[in-house]
Amino acid sequence: MVPQCDTTRRWRPVMPRIKTVYVCQSCGYVAPKWAGRCPDCKSWNTMMEEQRESSSKSSAKQRTSASLSRDQRPVRLVDVRADGEGEVRMRTGLAELDTVLGGGLVAGSLVLVGGDPGVGKSTLLLTAAERLAQRGAPILYVSGEESVQQVHLRAQRLGLGAPHLHLLSHTDFGHVESAIRSLKPTVVVLDSVQTVYLPQLPNIPGSVTQVREVAHRAMLLAKSTNTAVFLVGHVTKSGELAGPKVLEHFVDTVIHFEGDGRTPLRILRSVKNRFGPAGELGVFEMVDSGLQEVPDASARLLSERVLDAAGTAVVASLEGTRPLLTEVQALVGRAAPGNPARTCVGVDRQRVAMIAAILGKAGLHLHDRDLFVNAAGGVRLEETAADTAILAAIASSLRDQPLDPHTLVFGELGLVGEVRGVGHAQIRLKEAARHGFRRAIVPYTVDEAPPGLELVRVRSVRDLLAAL
Repeated sequence: MVPQCDTTRRWRPVMPRIKTVYVCQSCGYVAPKWAGRCPDCKSWNTMMEEQRESSSKSSAKQRTSASLSRDQRPVRLVDVRADGEGEVRMRTGLAELDTVLGGGLVAGSLVLVGGDPGVGKSTLLLTAAERLAQRGAPILYVSGEESVQQVHLRAQRLGLGAPHLHLLSHTDFGHVESAIRSLKPTVVVLDSVQTVYLPQLPNIPGSVTQVREVAHRAMLLAKSTNTAVFLVGHVTKSGELAGPKVLEHFVDTVIHFEGDGRTPLRILRSVKNRFGPAGELGVFEMVDSGLQEVPDASARLLSERVLDAAGTAVVASLEGTRPLLTEVQALVGRAAPGNPARTCVGVDRQRVAMIAAILGKAGLHLHDRDLFVNAAGGVRLEETAADTAILAAIASSLRDQPLDPHTLVFGELGLVGEVRGVGHAQIRLKEAARHGFRRAIVPYTVDEAPPGLELVRVRSVRDLLAAL
């Protein structure tokens, strides 16, 4: 008897294959094997084991067909019509925050706010959310680090209580997304992106995969619902935003909230902005009742200046489109054997070393002296227009001769001792004249000055030292 074959076939689901990979928690680099140092960002002990599903050909075909079935036809640029009169900007009620955002918060934008722990990120965004909610539009504040009661206590301490401000304490992004689609808020604050997770991913909250996927889902949610979303991000020991670098590419705006803890001043600085100029700066002051705006930052930074002290100079820097008068302080120690100290706070150490070498060539030798340079008020001077002010402060301390307190200095220095011009000189001079400065030592290319301001144009370091 010939055995009959069972022609009945049972359908068995194809289980996805699980593979083990190692992901760098600093940059997101994926490697099949563990390594003590990331091959991409060169960070040590950042490779963490993760379990991932290997994509099959069928699932890849399904994703491809799904993406091709969408109506994504190319259109001509001239045929695109924006809603209303163009981009919709909302005033947050905080003028300093609006300035950093480029004139207001754009509807449907994704904004990443990073800063050190305790600097005031949650306080800033909770205050902005309350100001927005005062206009009657629903605003949602999502906290993954505090309960609703804890957020309420902080709001009471700050004197906040708008009826249209809604609170949610949850870490499951699926639940958060459902709440957003149900409430339909105008603005959402997600505090923080490192604490929210997607349960379908096997990775722990805060890992590179979770942060990347949550940010991507938040971006799709913001664009599809035209809801502005604030993401609060943590920073690493080096001051960079924690998580993969692709996180900064997802968002429309990246803002750093800075403060050194020794001063109540807080600096809000835009690093990236698709809807406005990057590099804009806003100044706040931390007081007992929360964050207070400092609309005249120049006056606040110069309010504690000692007028008759040697080793200080005032520079007119430009942060984005905003002029800022900042005091540069320098202290030159006595000549001593051994390696001299070089300490710089708020200024580039390599730039200070170059300026010290230029001074040595001009006859003011610093090779055997300790040198300390500081930008007062916790401000970072990154542009080269501060070169001549740093040189003036060092020369003043070395000579022990105070500069005229009503004199302003700005300009770039070259390696051969020439003083080069900088951009937007008239904006800097107008800010100086508004604060009572009567004399400005500037590059020779500057030819006009506001009324009441005397210009001293210099070509070289020797001219600059003679004009001090």
